[in-house]
This record gives sequence, C-alpha cells and structure tokens, in this order.
Amino acid sequence: MKNITLKPRISEKAYGLSQSSNTFVFEVPTDLNRLSVALAVAAQFNVNVEKVNIANIKGKTKRSVRKGGKSVFGNRTNRKYAYVTLKTGDTISVFAAEEEKAEKAAKLQENLAKRASKAAKKEAK
Repeated sequence: MKNITLKPRISEKAYGLSQSSNTFVFEVPTDLNRLSVALAVAAQFNVNVEKVNIANIKGKTKRSVRKGGKSVFGNRTNRKYAYVTLKTGDTISVFAAEEEKAEKAAKLQENLAKRASKAAKKEAK
C-alpha cells in the first residue's frame, strides 16, 4: 500500500463531532475509497475504525475581472473529506491544543475565584 497522507480537518464542526460522537474528519486524496481510508487511519494512529463516511465537495466556479473589464473564470479544486468513527475507547489527539486551552482557562477561573474569595474575607474583617 502506498503512503497515504491524512490531513486532519480543524474546524468547529470537526471538534464538536470528535467530542460528541468520537468521529474525526480528515481531508483525503480524491482517489481513495472507504476501505483504504480506514486502513490508513488504523495504521497511522493505531486505532480501531468502526465506520467511514465520505463527502465529495465539488470546487466552486469563481469569477475575476481583469483590467479592461474582461471576465475570467476559474475553478477551485475538488476536495474529499472522510468522517471516521472510531470504536469506543479509542481516540486521536487531533485537538490536543484546544483541550489544553480549555484546561488552562478553567484553572485560571478557579484561581480568580479563590483570590476573589480571599479578598472578600479580608474586607469583611
């Protein structure tokens, strides 16, 4: 099997899917099918794949106007996304940075609450 590069899709929707249903989104080459995506994810991340759904996104036609008023049309590239659902208990640390930010924010809020309660106790005396 050739070396397949899987590019994780980092978006709010992908983050929500990973948190709620253990589904991760990857941008894959357009010539891959479900089986090859499942094998590549299992090999690259050492996880058990339960289900793979594929979404083909056709590139939009875009128009630009050149000097002199002439319109030129071009197409964006076609893309393919793979929605990979993992078995229960398996996970991929794609969103590790976002989770760390959430933990830091929670700790900061906790520290601020402690400081506020200490300041309130001092003023009460």
